[in-house]
Amino acid sequence: MKLNKTMALVTVILSTVMSSAWANELKDGMSMIDIAGHEVPVEAGGLYDRYRSNPPLEVIESESPNTDLSWFESLKKQKVDIGFESYSPNFYYENTKVTAVFTADLEALTALMPAEVLEQVQPIQIWPGRGLVALTAYAYHYCDNDSYNEVALSIITNKPGESNWGPFTLVGQSMAKDFWGYVLKLPVDTELARVRGVVGYNLPKWLTDIHYSETEQDLTFELVDAETGKVDVTLTTKKLADVSHEPILINNSFTNLDQQGELTYGYAVSRQLGYGSSSDAEDVTLTLSEGSLSRYMKALDLGSLVKYEYVPSFQSALYAPKPLSALTTMQ
Repeated sequence: MKLNKTMALVTVILSTVMSSAWANELKDGMSMIDIAGHEVPVEAGGLYDRYRSNPPLEVIESESPNTDLSWFESLKKQKVDIGFESYSPNFYYENTKVTAVFTADLEALTALMPAEVLEQVQPIQIWPGRGLVALTAYAYHYCDNDSYNEVALSIITNKPGESNWGPFTLVGQSMAKDFWGYVLKLPVDTELARVRGVVGYNLPKWLTDIHYSETEQDLTFELVDAETGKVDVTLTTKKLADVSHEPILINNSFTNLDQQGELTYGYAVSRQLGYGSSSDAEDVTLTLSEGSLSRYMKALDLGSLVKYEYVPSFQSALYAPKPLSALTTMQ
């Protein structure tokens, strides 16, 4: 009898605690999960909370019936260990991005790359003393990781194991739709994206606010300095009128070091559903302040705009990183 009363009391207490926890979860719309020992807030009931990077396409179809899933149906996910259990590739179903390619000081770019990486790839020299950096802003509207924004600053390099012939290498990559780089900075605006990127993909991510907005004429990304809380970098780009809607596949790959100091590479395949480009400097407005990322970019001595890429609609599959030796032995 005493045992029954005790169990009943325990049940009441647990029920009260769980109800309180559930109420708190509903209040802020977030759940806490563990990723490689990190406590990470995720959208309660979101795709990641429910499926951990492996949602059935039937679920995507039911939640986003206007999304074209034909490409994803041709791809197969595999369970992988990237410091935590996940699935590769990671799917991005509805997204927007813009890229501005600028010239930059070649010596400064080279100094920012680890010696081990430089033995495999080098910055592309577009003309004497000048290399290239790509500033890409992403709005991931709907993906396996729910939704988030990201800004990438990357050095454009040759492919590992291939010669670096400057502009000729760049033209070759463009024709092959196979681009290579070394990622310098990669701020994101969700802790889920940060932890997955740092632990799983060896990428230089940190958490800060990134505001994405658009008008009839422009797209704007505002990146907030995590230390001051003030807007640091603003990228405003024009919506181009001449946009192709013929789907094309683009490979974007990067070389870096993993947490053990070993050379790795990663890549994403993007299916671009809308694409336009320009070399008109008036199509891109980059505003730098005195924040940490602005100071970093100013030290690169950014020069003229080489190319602007406007991609209002694309899908992507991000693959788990692999040892660089696996790539070079294939060539």
